[in-house]
Amino acid sequence: MRKIWLLMLGAFTLGLDAYVMAGLLPVVADDLGTTVSLAGQMVTVFTLAYAVSAPLVAGLFAAARPRVLILAALAVFTLGNALTALAPGLAVLLAARAVAGVGAGVYASQSTAAAAALAGPERRGRALALVMGGMSSGTVLGVPLGVLLADHTSWRSTMWLVTGLGAVALAGLAVGLPQVPAQPSVPLRARLGALTDRAVLPVVGVSFLGAVSSLGLYTYLAPVLDATGGVGEGDVAPYLWAWGIGGVLGSVLAGPLVDRTGRVLALVTGIVVLLTVSEASLPLLGAAAFPALVVWGAAGWAFQVPQQHRLLALSPERGTVALALNNSALYLGSAVGSGAAGFALSAGLGAGALPWVAAGVAALGLAVHLAAPRGGRGPGDSRCQDAPGVSTLGTYEHS
Repeated sequence: MRKIWLLMLGAFTLGLDAYVMAGLLPVVADDLGTTVSLAGQMVTVFTLAYAVSAPLVAGLFAAARPRVLILAALAVFTLGNALTALAPGLAVLLAARAVAGVGAGVYASQSTAAAAALAGPERRGRALALVMGGMSSGTVLGVPLGVLLADHTSWRSTMWLVTGLGAVALAGLAVGLPQVPAQPSVPLRARLGALTDRAVLPVVGVSFLGAVSSLGLYTYLAPVLDATGGVGEGDVAPYLWAWGIGGVLGSVLAGPLVDRTGRVLALVTGIVVLLTVSEASLPLLGAAAFPALVVWGAAGWAFQVPQQHRLLALSPERGTVALALNNSALYLGSAVGSGAAGFALSAGLGAGALPWVAAGVAALGLAVHLAAPRGGRGPGDSRCQDAPGVSTLGTYEHS
């Protein structure tokens, strides 16, 4: 499993890079002489590039060896972070974040597939858990440490840390990653069919709205805490820890709950309710928002586990394509959420109102989820029904 740990290190760096900027927005804005809302657009361009890069690269380089794509993606990601650390102004910073986002998006999709292929069917779940655990660990451990480093030195030091970690992972994978079996190509008709599948679209739509709500709000957590609880820039780290710890708990507990109960739809309902309530309570709790942040983080990270199970319960031909579509929806939602929040702040909306808006978007996602058809297109879709004792693990293992 050593080669999987190398992939995990790259995922850790991705998790750190994707979320650390939320805690650095005020200091980045001060350093570059711009506003927090404009600085927040670096999160928007990163997540937008992340969302569109994986499916585009998968189509353009379908014949390329996975190992080559993994190394190239991590090299682009590391280069983008180095350019971020050197950026003299906002325009260069945004371009650098787009470069890093392209590398991150391709690496995330290719490393997950590589981990599953290298581990074999009997260890596939463990391998995927390690890679995904790297992403969440990067958030829980890396983000607060990155913020603390920025407080004592500068935000550029944090970005050099991310660059260094990426370079270490790249060197390790270049030496230790073997050739990865290529995945069978998916016909273009199947790829396009997922875009109009009435069983897939509501699930992906809920994922999109959940990302708009959760990840979009997280981008501006620092100004929200300042507005609602008077939390200064140097005091944000404990709140990031609370959100990240909740994320680890949610990602660890969601899988066993799905497999043990089989009540996938009910779990999604409960998770989105928790997301809505926790976000709506942030302005009320102010500086005492730690419990809400833990619940919010847990709901946000747990949300995609039952969502992915639902998509993998579709027909085998479209299961993997639906997952790719769902992943793009997540990061597109993050880009839309952070972008819309930034424009709202620029237009004069107070940061303290953002949690209410985010909670409204989450509530809309809940409505879409409850209104979506409960059936599917084929026999495999019956696994999406709430039946105690039914597990989607078998479908996942053969997708």
